[in-house]
Amino acid sequence: ESEAVNMDKQKPFLLCGTTVQDGSAKMLVTAVGMKTEWGRLMETLNEGGDDETPLQVKLNGVATLIGKIGLGFALVTFLVLTGRFLLVKISHDSIAKWSLDDASKLLNFFATAVIIIVVAVPEGLPLAVTLSLAFAMKKLMNDKALVRHLSACETMGSAGCICTDKTGTLTTNQMVVDKIWICELTKAIKTGNFDESVLKKSISVEIFDLLLQSIFQNTASEVVKGEDGKNKVMGTPTESALLGFGLILGGDTKFYNDKYKIMKVEPFNSNRKKMSVLVSLPDSTNKTRAFCKGASEIVVKMCDKVVNAEGKVVDLNEQLRNNINEVINGFACDALRTLCIAFKDIEGSSESDSSIPEDKYTLISIIGIKDPVRPGVKEAVKTCLAAGITVRMVTGDNINTAKAIARECGILTDGLAIEGPDFRNKTQQEMEEIIPKLQVMARSLPLDKHTLVTHLRKDFHQVVAVTGDGTNDAPALHEADIGFAMGIAGTEVAKENADVIVMDDNFTTIVNVTRWGRSVYINIQKFVQFQLTVNVVALMLNFVSACVSGRTSY
Repeated sequence: ESEAVNMDKQKPFLLCGTTVQDGSAKMLVTAVGMKTEWGRLMETLNEGGDDETPLQVKLNGVATLIGKIGLGFALVTFLVLTGRFLLVKISHDSIAKWSLDDASKLLNFFATAVIIIVVAVPEGLPLAVTLSLAFAMKKLMNDKALVRHLSACETMGSAGCICTDKTGTLTTNQMVVDKIWICELTKAIKTGNFDESVLKKSISVEIFDLLLQSIFQNTASEVVKGEDGKNKVMGTPTESALLGFGLILGGDTKFYNDKYKIMKVEPFNSNRKKMSVLVSLPDSTNKTRAFCKGASEIVVKMCDKVVNAEGKVVDLNEQLRNNINEVINGFACDALRTLCIAFKDIEGSSESDSSIPEDKYTLISIIGIKDPVRPGVKEAVKTCLAAGITVRMVTGDNINTAKAIARECGILTDGLAIEGPDFRNKTQQEMEEIIPKLQVMARSLPLDKHTLVTHLRKDFHQVVAVTGDGTNDAPALHEADIGFAMGIAGTEVAKENADVIVMDDNFTTIVNVTRWGRSVYINIQKFVQFQLTVNVVALMLNFVSACVSGRTSY
């Protein structure tokens, strides 16, 4: 943080719940839980009771209607019994003579009416609903789903569409480098038995060192020593995969950080889809080097040069650009996430006026990162489709990577796959035409997910479930009928705006929530059928008995 930023030197604290939009830092935790300022604030708030769920509101309406019908039957029954009693007294010329027995009979008639009202009102209905929802919530906890709002169970039972992320939800989020393209050569990386000497022999020493420098200095992850003395990579899955690959190649973080000073960092975010750093070169006082890595199509557009097969920097002509695009598409079709790494040497730069350039980079390498599909996801998607639930993938990955994963999961069949920029530029009429056929949205922003959810709910009147893990996913999670936040990869902001927290980040868990949501409806439906059968029979039996014999069954 520069001195130009206004800071309180006396209280350099971040409050619990603060959202960091950009950048990276190290912090010392000084308080946790209810000891924090946020915790003290929460202690002062009175906890409100749970609101009634939509299903409970409807059932209360049914109970009220049944109660009114019961009241009507009770009133008619009381009038019929009283009328018959009065007619008998009139026929015996005893209308003017009243005894305690007569008063007792009228009191019994009134008691009968009250009993009919009590029988008519389904007093067990609220209890049955609460027990059914509570039982479902308990079972869902065993299935790795934490239900934050009671209404989530029943809402998910009527869901007709699930908009899901790819990374970590459909896939394992355990990424490894699977292929690398460098110096116009493609090498397959077999984790566990990869021989780095093969890659070293294929390229020059200078390019190999440049690759390692770009990996170890342009990263948001870090290498730490574990209790067993082995190196462990801490950070996001993508960054960790790349840094782990650097360790396999024999690189060392400390060596490059000691040799080259990092002057400026532009962290990765969902809008830029790239990360850049500016480092000073030890052999020169006014020469710096910029490294950039990120989404392949974005980084390639920033490059006008490339390292060729001889290890020389050459201009990036149309033929080379086409070859690079073919490599990227080939990696993507193999369901690999593609990253491009580039550099640029800058003459006459100093720390005071340092800025990271946005163009004229030299492409070093294309990295293909594999993120395997979770076991059971394909079967879970098939279950959703069989139950009439449409599954749509919304991801920030390359369109070809997204399509390959979607086909593997069974999401993409004969539907439409579109990129986020194309989706954003559609008119309202075009949106209404493509959304019913839309199955995959790639290179999307969190705003695109929010837009899709809004159209599905308002234009197509669907009950929509959405998954999210980032802070920027909060609007979509809030807009959806039911929001699923990832318990492992999800941020606190995403969890606060979600209805259900998926503790294992697994798509199969979402399907289990749907299954239990539907079971709640079925259980309540069965209870209502039973209750109505008992109530209707009781009402009709007593009414007919009162009209015919002058007595009730009670």
